Amino acid sequence: MFIPLHDANSLHHIKLQYVTIGLIAANVIVYLATLAGGDNFTNAAVLGLGFIPSVAHHTAVLGPEFVVVPDGFNYLTYAFLHADIFHLGGNMLFLWVFGDNVEDALGHLRFLVFYLACAVAGAVFHGWVAPDSQAPLIGASGAIAGVVTAYLILHPRVKIWILAFFRIPLRIPAYLLLALWILLQFAMFALGGDDRISWACHIGGIIAGAILVLVLRRQHAPLLDKEIVTPRAVRKKPPDEEGYRLQNHRFGQASANSLDSTD
Repeated sequence: MFIPLHDANSLHHIKLQYVTIGLIAANVIVYLATLAGGDNFTNAAVLGLGFIPSVAHHTAVLGPEFVVVPDGFNYLTYAFLHADIFHLGGNMLFLWVFGDNVEDALGHLRFLVFYLACAVAGAVFHGWVAPDSQAPLIGASGAIAGVVTAYLILHPRVKIWILAFFRIPLRIPAYLLLALWILLQFAMFALGGDDRISWACHIGGIIAGAILVLVLRRQHAPLLDKEIVTPRAVRKKPPDEEGYRLQNHRFGQASANSLDSTD
């Protein structure tokens, strides 16, 4: 539907969003590792690290050869696996555009806790909706849904450049774009949309993100854009009033002299 490209929103409390960058790097490294291992390795990784509701709820048993992490860790490890480059690229692009400002509002460590908690919430809600499912859940979408929701609560009026319908560049307020995206997740969940996508996981992340951003944000981090700071890239230095008046005075003198010489 749309691709986020850029938001005109400076960092206020941190110099570099290194947790966001680290999460992107971790997802890319895991994807490349599974890709390099071949199909058999990828399938084993998906079964061993993906979240399978029936296994998590002990109504099905995973073969011992596929057990990679201790019981319960799959609520988190699934979020670092992706089906293909488009799945990975879409999630990481959302994280790159929106994650830095959420990290700025929460702080590095609390943002990491926030991201991981949203991923867990996505798996929990997915497992609650489909407890007997034997299909592995993979992807960072639950965590990304939490990041998107937090950004909407923090910066609804910031203008965002997007590529609408994958071809039309538009610059629109965040609340218009992200609120529509969130409503779409709930609508698709209610209507039983594409069964290849876990809309329940998205909703779990949305709910967690809305709650956790209020709990974990910095004490003085504003909500709902109470103060919008112009990005550094376009910030201008105010003119020197004294110099401006002096320049105007000289210009006036020059004009007067010019008029005198024509008499």
